[in-house]
Formats: sequence, C-alpha cells, structure tokens
Amino acid sequence: MTPNTASSPVLPPDEKVSAWSLIKPYWVSEERKTAWALLIAIIVMNLLIVWINVRLNRWSADFYNALQTKNVHDFPHLLMVFSGLAFGFIILAVYGRYLRQMLGFRWRQWLTTRYLNEWLHDSAFYRIERDRLADNPDQRISDDLQSLATSTLSLTLDLLSTIVTLVSFMTILWSLAGALTVSLGGMPVQIPGYMVWAAALYAVVGSVIIQKVGHPLVSINYQAQKVEADFRFGLIRLRENAEQIAFYNGMETEKKNTHSLFGRIRDNWWQVMKYTKRLTFVTAFYGQIAIIFPLVVAAPRYFAGAFTFGVLMQISSAFGTVSDSFSWFINSYGSLVEWRATVNRLREFKRIVHAPRLKESVSPATAHGGINLHFVDEDKLTTEGLQLALPNGNPLSRIRDIAIKPGSRWLVRGPSGSGKSTLMRALAGLWPFGDGSIDAPVNARMMFIPQVSYMPIGTLKAALTYPSSADTYTDDECREALITCRLSEYADRLQESGHWTRILSPGEQQRLAGARVLLHKPDYLFLDEATSALDSENEARLYHLFTERLPQAAIVSVAHRESLAAFHDETLDVERSGEPIAA
Repeated sequence: MTPNTASSPVLPPDEKVSAWSLIKPYWVSEERKTAWALLIAIIVMNLLIVWINVRLNRWSADFYNALQTKNVHDFPHLLMVFSGLAFGFIILAVYGRYLRQMLGFRWRQWLTTRYLNEWLHDSAFYRIERDRLADNPDQRISDDLQSLATSTLSLTLDLLSTIVTLVSFMTILWSLAGALTVSLGGMPVQIPGYMVWAAALYAVVGSVIIQKVGHPLVSINYQAQKVEADFRFGLIRLRENAEQIAFYNGMETEKKNTHSLFGRIRDNWWQVMKYTKRLTFVTAFYGQIAIIFPLVVAAPRYFAGAFTFGVLMQISSAFGTVSDSFSWFINSYGSLVEWRATVNRLREFKRIVHAPRLKESVSPATAHGGINLHFVDEDKLTTEGLQLALPNGNPLSRIRDIAIKPGSRWLVRGPSGSGKSTLMRALAGLWPFGDGSIDAPVNARMMFIPQVSYMPIGTLKAALTYPSSADTYTDDECREALITCRLSEYADRLQESGHWTRILSPGEQQRLAGARVLLHKPDYLFLDEATSALDSENEARLYHLFTERLPQAAIVSVAHRESLAAFHDETLDVERSGEPIAA
C-alpha cells in the first residue's frame, strides 16, 4: 500500500524529456563495460570495412587499367587481391552484424527491465489506466523500446561509418579528380577538388528536397503506431471476452467496432502511401541521376586526356561513395522518421510514468491535497473527515469517522453508485480524489479481494498463491486450502497450466480467492462483493472459515445481501453526498 500525499513529486506540464535522456542511462549503467566493449569492437570492424572499401577503390583502377592494356601478367594477381579483400569484408560484415544484434538486444533487455520496473512502481500502471494518461503502454514497452535500441544503434554506427568513409574517399576524390579550370569574364578560374564540391552540392540539394517532401511522415508514422496498437488491443479484448459477447449476441456490434478501428489504420495508411509515393519519386530520381552524374562531371578532363579509363572508373566509384556519404540523411530518412516517432512516444510515456499523479494534482477533487494515507504506529485503522469525490470534483459520499480494530467485523452498505468500492480504493491508497485522512497500521498485512479477482495465466498453484510466488506455500497447504473452500476437484491440478479466468466459473473464482485468504492470513481483510457469485450456503461457509481461521483479523465487507449482517458486528452506511468539496 502506498500513501497518497500532497507532497508527491509531479513533473511540471511543460517539462520535456530529451532523446538523449532516453539513450544515455544504459551507457552509464552497471552494464556499461560490456556495452562499451561490444560497441568498440563493432566500431573497429566498421573501420576495417571502410579500409577494405578504400583498398577496393584503388584496386578498381589497377583492374580496369589491366583490362584496358590487356595486361595478362597482373590480372591473376589482382584477382587474388580481390579474393582476399572480399573474404575479409564478408567475415567483418557477418560478425559486425552479429555483435550489433547482440548489443541491440542487451540494450533492449536493460531498457525493458527498467521501464517495467518504473511502470509497475508505486502503482503507476494503475494511475495511467485510471486517468487515461497514455495509450497502449504495452506497445511502448514491447515494440518502441526494441525500436529505440536497434534503430539508435544502427543509425549511430552507420553515421560514424559514413563520416569515416566520407573523409577517406574525399581525400581520394580530391587528389584524383584534380582541379577544373573555368572561364569567368574571360578570366581562367581554377576549382580545386571540384568533384568533391559537386558531390556535396548534389547531396545538399537532394537533402533539402527530401526533408521538404518527407517531413509529414514523422507525425503520420507516430499516428500509425497508435492506430495499429488500438486495433490489436481491440482484437485482444474481443478474444478475452468471447463468451460474454456470444451471450449478448453482440457479433454485429463487434464487427462494426473492429471495422471502425481498422478504418483508422486504412485512413492513416492512405496518408503513408501518399507521402511515401512523393518521397519515392524524389529518392528514385536522385538515385538514378547519381549513376550518370559523376561521369558527366568528370568527362571533360577525361576526354582532355588528364587520366586513364581505370582512373575514371576509380573517380566514378569514389564520387559515388562520397555522394552516398553526403546523402546519409537522404538514404536514412525513412529510418529517421520511424526513429523520431518512436522517440516521441517514449518521451511522452517516460514523462507520464515519472509523473503518474499529474491528473491528481490538477483535479478539483484534490484542491485541499486529496485523501492522505498515513502509516502510523497503532493497532487500528482510522479515518477522519473522509470525503470521496470523482476526479472532476463532483462529490460522491461522506464517510463518518471510523476505527477498525483487530478482530472487528464491518459491513459496508449503501445503494449502488454511492461509493462503496471507491472507499475500498481509498483505503488501499488507490483513490486520492476527495478530502480527509486515513491512518493505517504501519506493519499490518492488508488484503483486498474485489468482486472479480485477478487470475494470472500459469499453474493453478501460482494463481492460488498470487500475489506471492508459487513456492511460498507447500503443495499440501495449497491442497488443504482448496479442499476447505470446496474446490477439491482442483486439488490434484496444482501444477496444471491454463487460463484460469476462462477455466473456472465465477463462483469457483471467488472460492479460489477465499482459499488465497486462508493461505495469506492477512491482518486486515477487505471484501468488495467478493462472494456475490456464490449461493448462500457457500457464502456462509467462507465467512465461517474467515471468522474461525482469522480470529484476530479485521474484516471489512462491501455487500448488498442482508444475510451477511450476521457475520458482522459493525455497520457503515454509505450515502451519496449532494455537497461539492469546497475549493
């Protein structure tokens, strides 16, 4: 249980989360030595690949010159040199990619562990869902973190390799192409390294055009990730609630809903197609021109006899490499667009996870600090001036001051919608909206049993012992609890795995929750319509068991059945309040 206090840290609404703040933590974490060792190894391999490409560029001049002069003597040697360089390139490319994948997954694994811990810490996941602060957190943790790790690594290493390649081949191109002499106003002007300037100008013009045409794809890709996740979540909901939908004969409605969700994907995809078509036109045009452009630029000096055909091919190859290096932005634009959309989603998610109480802080219902939960050195749970409200400030109910002592039995009654379940949330520290204070014993073990208990997918024993791990209790203890709660047919199925929410009937699920209580033996037990699916005999049996086996435990029950009054000695009536909480 976690206290809700007015002093809980909240990020200011305008505080930004930078892309660097998402990337940096892994590289200074406890895994930094392994991460940097792998990164350095990958960089060294990339540099060796650049060196091989430089050697192949020089080799191409000798090779084409040998072909032009029909030099039979050097031809076999040149083939052997090529074979050695090609073999080295293959080994480096294979293991470079292998290590890159290894580093990418280790980074993703570290990020996933960290984000899961932050998401589950202090019930942030509950507040995000309750207040609808972020859509599809599951997708952001599973897909976006993978994309962040792999895309960031790929783009960074490619950029580093591109810079090294650019410097290496610029030197080659500058020295081979020489200077171009042009006449300006009758005066001869020399342009040293003119091929390098031509490649740079070509790439800059192309980059500007690409950015102008493709920029809308950033927001479109961001939206694409959202609508895809919404559609997938809708299908999961359909599958998980198949029986209820079938009972209601709601197939036509579900068809409309799923078609509507897919319609958003379709509309977004048309936008993707529209801008991708424009972008493809530009990049294809740019790529085709790049094939002939260096030969056209170098042709005047070649026809003037400044260099041989082999050197022309070497210049053409070097120009292509330099142009590609200058065009890194163009060639990586699609990846950059997806990376930017991923970063934007993770920045938003990280900010919300670290400020899960943002909506609480600005809610009219917390104008006086909200409901404060304190842990005190006493043996009873007390409330003082407790007022429950909705997040928008509308009043829900006023709760009279109560003191729940060990061994006491409280029955909470009231009409539907009066705030009985909300009171349970407030006592659990999950509902800050309202006013007043709750003092709870600091070392007390508290257990809240809702009307529909959570059943994890896995072994029956794990479902029974939840939230403790399966090995906390022996098989004999678990079997005894099941038999006591009239689930003897499941006593020998503890190690059987399944989706127990679907396997067990509602009544069986509530009896299993009762068996959980017998295993955990809490000091304070809160039951929110936890026996509503049981017949009166089984309900009475469970309450007899709780009374007999937990004599010192305080039990607070939310229920509508009058028959339960016999098992309680105190009553708390909850009525809707008509007075708003004063601001």
